[in-house]
Amino acid sequence: MAQQGDTSTAPLIERRSIDYIPESERHGKLYSQFTLWMGANLQITAIVTGALAVVLGGDVFWSLIGLFIGQVLGGAVMALHAAQGPKLGLPQMISSRVQFGVYGAAIPIVLVCLMYLGFTATGTLLSGQALGQLFGVSDTVGILMFAAVIITATLFGYRVIHVIGRVATVLGLIAFFYLFSRVLAVGDLAQLLQIRHFSWASFLLAVSLAASWQIAYGPYVADYSRYLPSKTSSTKTFLAVGLGSVVGAQIAMVLGVLAAAMAGGQFAGREVAYIVGLGGTGTVAALLYFSIAFGKVTISTLNSYGSFMCIATIISGFRGHIKVSRRQRAVCVLLVVGAATALALIGQHAFLGAFKSFILFLLAFFVPWSAVNLVDYYFVNRGRYDVAALSDPDGLYGRWNWPGILVYAFGVLVQVPFISTKLYTGPMVAQLGGVDISWIIGLVVPSVLYYLFARRGIRIDRPAQQIA
Repeated sequence: MAQQGDTSTAPLIERRSIDYIPESERHGKLYSQFTLWMGANLQITAIVTGALAVVLGGDVFWSLIGLFIGQVLGGAVMALHAAQGPKLGLPQMISSRVQFGVYGAAIPIVLVCLMYLGFTATGTLLSGQALGQLFGVSDTVGILMFAAVIITATLFGYRVIHVIGRVATVLGLIAFFYLFSRVLAVGDLAQLLQIRHFSWASFLLAVSLAASWQIAYGPYVADYSRYLPSKTSSTKTFLAVGLGSVVGAQIAMVLGVLAAAMAGGQFAGREVAYIVGLGGTGTVAALLYFSIAFGKVTISTLNSYGSFMCIATIISGFRGHIKVSRRQRAVCVLLVVGAATALALIGQHAFLGAFKSFILFLLAFFVPWSAVNLVDYYFVNRGRYDVAALSDPDGLYGRWNWPGILVYAFGVLVQVPFISTKLYTGPMVAQLGGVDISWIIGLVVPSVLYYLFARRGIRIDRPAQQIA
């Protein structure tokens, strides 16, 4: 039997899925949490996200400050979710059954599945393009190659995912260090930073871009900390995950801001080619394409693994147990990655742009979930969950927890006037200068309401202690 904290004797292919991780199988170190989340953020999509702050009208100086503030705010939210992993020993979305009921938890989980399916599809498309350039094949072949890698990594599971994160961190830091040196060589950074035209609309846009980026990890971040020993410090887990994600994303987004500012309108639409072009041609370009593709392996595997966890959570809730066989796991992973690959192939030219807007719109549906989950864990139940009752529809948490469901639904609706996407724009957006602050509303309002309901006793009784 593996000793607690001994990673070397942990199985390479994960045996567990959404079930509780017993103390005898706990392993891993906090540094792997840092490297996993840094590696997940040192990638092309983060570069593009940061570039949007400039492409949509901001200057370099205030965009960098706004992005950093957003990273810290959003990173704090996602890291608070991560700290739940070692204490509960469960995937993130399983704990939603406390707030919504064993059946009711399926409501936010279905939407989370759709969102991560979309993120996997967009990542597969970008990586397929990079592999196509690297190996001189079509984008379609590149997409299929990347999908095969993601399926393999996801089937291996937790331990391999952390190994990939460490490798991605090293490769990413080397690639980004080189790209920054090229940016400083060909551009005038001092001149870019001297242009300071402050605008609340552009500044808040930068904050929102970074905060939304970080908060999007919330529904599955604890999936990757749940194997840590239960005595692991919550504060240290919070810092390891939060710093890894914030530092990694800020590095990538700073590069995006500088690249977009120097591009003179040539960045949008040819992001991968422009970034690689900064580094050069020939062997250097090939290495950068490889780095871009590998950088997407980490996050795409996280998305696929998280989607599998969510689907398994939904099915297990209605089946009344939380055991998933290896065969069921393999079938589920193949279906998830297969669906994402199909979307990437269909959307190579036009469809994916509209689909990405739909995915960003879905952010409004799980920000209130994050608020409810965090308030319940840290201020209501204080981490004391009855693990056995999480798979029992007739148990402590019941089938449907209507106070939690109603607070969640109201949290979604109250954001509607403030949402700004290509799919839908609310009536308050124009009065705010085109800035989407729905994520702020979606965090604050449900948090307050859920806490008030809990203070008034409008919820089920709390267990005296966590039962493993």
